[in-house]
Amino acid sequence: MSDTSKEILGELLAQSLIAWRLDGTVRNPSDGPVLLACNGTDIRVQAAAPDLPFRWMVTINDRTRGAISLIAVLRVVRTALDPNYAANRLRIAFPRVPA
Repeated sequence: MSDTSKEILGELLAQSLIAWRLDGTVRNPSDGPVLLACNGTDIRVQAAAPDLPFRWMVTINDRTRGAISLIAVLRVVRTALDPNYAANRLRIAFPRVPA
């Protein structure tokens, strides 16, 4: 991950905490993943290895899971930090057509 991408990711996470009204810190060390701490939860976000089907790896405390996009990263982070957050997924339904 480039330094610019890490800076953007760190700023996105910091601004997301503000938008979600959560008190936490985001650190962006030059030699590692973006680190987030909030509500007693430690989160690490880093680019996934090129051979994985994910773009990002999110480690919450000691559990790691993949995320295919930044939207997925934000959903995973918010679900971990905000117990009152109800993730809504888009559902598309088509009416049944009589045969």
